[in-house]
Amino acid sequence: MARAPFRAAVDRLRHRTRSSATPGTLTGTPHPVTRALGLVAVVVLGAWLGLLIVGSVRTPVGPMDTDMTLRPSLSGGTKINVSPLGALELDSHIAPIRLDVDVDRLDPVRSQALVKHPERLSGLQDEVASDVASGTRDLAVRSCVAVVSGATALGLAVYRRPRRALMAGGLALALLAASGVCAYATWNPKSVLEPKFSGLLSSAPSLVGDARSIVTEFDVYQRELARLVTNVTKLYDATSTLPVYRPDPATIRVLHVSDIHLNPAAWHIIGSLVEQYEIDVIIDSGDTMDHGTAAENGFLDPIRDLGAPYVWVRGNHDSKVTQAYLKKLRNAHVLDEGSALDIGGLRIAGTGDPQFTPDRSIPAQGKAAERMTGLRLASALRDQERAGTPVDIAVTHDPNAARETDGTVPLVLAGHVHHRVNQVLKFGTRLKVEGSTGGGGLRAVQNKHPEKVHASVLYLDRSTRRLQAWDEITLGGLGLTTAEVSRHLPEGDPPEATPSPNGFG
Repeated sequence: MARAPFRAAVDRLRHRTRSSATPGTLTGTPHPVTRALGLVAVVVLGAWLGLLIVGSVRTPVGPMDTDMTLRPSLSGGTKINVSPLGALELDSHIAPIRLDVDVDRLDPVRSQALVKHPERLSGLQDEVASDVASGTRDLAVRSCVAVVSGATALGLAVYRRPRRALMAGGLALALLAASGVCAYATWNPKSVLEPKFSGLLSSAPSLVGDARSIVTEFDVYQRELARLVTNVTKLYDATSTLPVYRPDPATIRVLHVSDIHLNPAAWHIIGSLVEQYEIDVIIDSGDTMDHGTAAENGFLDPIRDLGAPYVWVRGNHDSKVTQAYLKKLRNAHVLDEGSALDIGGLRIAGTGDPQFTPDRSIPAQGKAAERMTGLRLASALRDQERAGTPVDIAVTHDPNAARETDGTVPLVLAGHVHHRVNQVLKFGTRLKVEGSTGGGGLRAVQNKHPEKVHASVLYLDRSTRRLQAWDEITLGGLGLTTAEVSRHLPEGDPPEATPSPNGFG
């Protein structure tokens, strides 16, 4: 059944190339122009399919593992994707083909070798150039095979004549060769001096200086490169020396984020963590926005494609307009007024912040309003317990509200204060407050020192749904290049949550 659409497309293409006749003729012989256009369509489509299926090469470039691919393009150029940090584009050539380079990972062994032997950095430029040249040669050969095979196979499927099929393959090879000659003739080696950055890489010039200064001050660039490689390698060291805790495949993994404050880089970070840690549920404890205006709503759209359910409560920078927009997004689940849902093997309940104070023009109601909201949430949690559907995790934005749930739930999550808090409350509930996953957002530039980016991965037992361990991920903020991962285990088994004297009975 999966081949039916492709077979139908081939049949339609065959019909057009064979049966399109010149108006006024009775022979049904295709017009030469129609025949030529049909052959061009077969050549282009077959060559593109060949490149798509087999036209890529995996090759090491310095300490990195990469995939190189040629893609049809109207403008040409080179695009280097460094997931999840972003991409940079180079106007390297003008041709109907583009070179895509996907940097998959930084190899820890080769990175460690550079860190232990910094003298090798002096030859890194030549090594990278040699690796790129070798990869490009392999890619050229593989691409030739790919376009010839693709065009020939499609030509055989359409025309059912070996001669026409071979003609299609030959034309595809000629087209690729012409594109290569065009790229070579328009090759611009200076394009590396004017790259276009996107995503987190947009801060790259500020990290290591622009390309012109790298050329004139290569010794400075070497030191910066060594620092970057060292810091990334520390991430591998940190993950390899974590406390002994190996989550069972059945363990529920929750990613706790908070206070993104309109920082688009946060979506790249969250998406990467979801993939690396195989996250089951993302919980956002609010302040995703900065002013809560309708104009900001489009910022939330990446939530649809993060790869895990996104559970959210309103912060004091998120408006009811924000909440209404988020409710309509696929993959998003809004909690408010103590509502609860079952998702990812957990029962989660939460409430939005009672205050909306995006700036100083709106007076704050203070801790009293937060505590009252927390008491109402605690009452809702008790109702869930009496109904036989106890809640595993409660979520609020402000820690003052979260503390009022003590004794009604094993774990309560919050944000707001832009730093981490981990505390077992008096009646056994564990309070975990996350820092800012957006590094404080745009407000971070107002501070003397940039805020760091915080997120945590919580591991919960699937049968008891109790917290077993958690990883704290800390990334350097604006202008910094540090990455740390630390694992924590509960101090023994936390006591069973006991009823709190506060709240409604």
